[in-house]
Amino acid sequence: MMIKKVEKICIALCFKFLLIVAVADTIPTTLDGPFKPVTQRFDPSLRKGSDDLPMDHPRLKRNVTSFFPEQIALALSSSPSSMLVSWVTGEAQIGLNVTPHDPTTVASEVWYGKKSGKYTWKQTGDSVVYSQLYPFEGLWNYTSGIIHHVKIDGLEPETKYYYKCGDSSLAAMSEELEFETFALPTPNKYPRRIAVVGDLGLTSNTTTTIDHLIMNDPSMILMVGDLTYANQYLTTGGKGASCYSCQFPDAPIRETYQPRWDGWGRFMEPLISRVPMMVIEGNHEIEPQAAGLTFQSYLKRFAVPSKESGSNSNLYYSFDAGGVHFIMLGAYVDYNQTSAQYAWLQDDLEKVDRRVTPWLVAAWHSPWYNSYSSHYQEFECMRQEMEEILYTYRVDIVFSGHVHAYERMNRVYNYTLDPCGPVYITVGDGGNIEKVDVDHADDPGKCPSPGDNIPEFGGVCHMNFTSGPAKGNFCWDKQPEWSAYRESSFGHGILEMVNSTHALWTWHRNQDIYRENSHGDQIYIVRQPQSCSVTSKDSRLSPSIPPALDTAAACLSSLLYYIILPVIILIGLLSNH
Repeated sequence: MMIKKVEKICIALCFKFLLIVAVADTIPTTLDGPFKPVTQRFDPSLRKGSDDLPMDHPRLKRNVTSFFPEQIALALSSSPSSMLVSWVTGEAQIGLNVTPHDPTTVASEVWYGKKSGKYTWKQTGDSVVYSQLYPFEGLWNYTSGIIHHVKIDGLEPETKYYYKCGDSSLAAMSEELEFETFALPTPNKYPRRIAVVGDLGLTSNTTTTIDHLIMNDPSMILMVGDLTYANQYLTTGGKGASCYSCQFPDAPIRETYQPRWDGWGRFMEPLISRVPMMVIEGNHEIEPQAAGLTFQSYLKRFAVPSKESGSNSNLYYSFDAGGVHFIMLGAYVDYNQTSAQYAWLQDDLEKVDRRVTPWLVAAWHSPWYNSYSSHYQEFECMRQEMEEILYTYRVDIVFSGHVHAYERMNRVYNYTLDPCGPVYITVGDGGNIEKVDVDHADDPGKCPSPGDNIPEFGGVCHMNFTSGPAKGNFCWDKQPEWSAYRESSFGHGILEMVNSTHALWTWHRNQDIYRENSHGDQIYIVRQPQSCSVTSKDSRLSPSIPPALDTAAACLSSLLYYIILPVIILIGLLSNH
């Protein structure tokens, strides 16, 4: 009787696997490209945007007292043997006159262990406060709570840890939380799911994006800039603006309402206190002060492995996650070929060993390839400075935000379809207050003038195309051939590394949150290390498996992991009965 039950379960599981394979066969791969451009217009039954959540919203308001930790966040360090833990204690102050906290008054401790309730180890770290000061009549100043950063070392790869953070001498410790470390850099192991999101904000649409993202159960988050949109406010708070210059034309400086940062930290804590989030700055993080200071909120609130990756700035850095090497570039700091960032990038790329980390993924805020009217050719200067080196070292995928819509490109280099170019993907559709972008530069009457879209940092390099169907023109008269798929909708993406050559990319639209197996865009991104090699690096790789065989290998890998192993375990459990 028990054997028959096992047989039925095995048959059901095998049928399920065959169904998965049949569905997978319908998912295109980049080897099928370049694809004919596709546009999905904005669905008029949806709202283009929504207002920000108020500061007294349950997900934004302060729910701790005294010096208990809040806004707890994780970030990856330089290796899976360490993890960065950050949090805030004490209340921020805002008003005409503010007095900063003394960060030495509260300790920075993380207690952690492999068993719930048993904290075998303790690590201490650093603390800091920052101020946002505006010496203009009537403008309010802000000084933060105490921001703590602790790096915990000596962790074992692929291991679950339980932790608390705070100050044990004040009996002010957080509740128990947990995280799981990644595998050592290797071509055979990858983060389970990597969520990619940008231009998030704190609107009703943002809540749908994050709720949907949580349902997709990521093991890591890539945040490609423009986090809180605190600079859509006056320093005195009130109602945020979808267009700052329209609503506040007389502001003496681009003001911010810094408590939005605290609200954002609380909003994100249930997710990022358990799943590491890697951030890069966007233009909404610049936040200039009268003293010429910029990026203070971003630089002080987030811990990133800049020093560990050889960078002298938290505005650009790199890290490994299993068999993926990530490069996080700064679009709002010098990027020209004589800059410190470019020198660091060249050095970082030269160190990448594709035998260990086959996948090379880059991210920065402002897209180089973009067919929407918004931000069209805005960062052409950065592209001209940096595209060649990324192409030379065969970067596989590039993620950006900035444009509040979704767009995936065909493989491209220098505006020309190229099978060895990266797959550029724009995911600036997190749900912020500035609303979704719906106009395309190739729509009649929607081509920006060369005087539009001036970047907030760097030069202006707007240009007419010198070759191809748009030769001599600033805009195409149809969707560009390098734009494979674009859609005006809020959402987020999930990247799943299958093996050293195949990764499944799925873009999830917010409106599909309650629809089973529904999404906006899906494709297997396929590396071809043999035909697209880096002479100094990929020549050391083993010969590539032909694409058809590699796809079959990916299928067999899935069969082993999801079907055969569970069946063996099930039979073993039943045998013990």
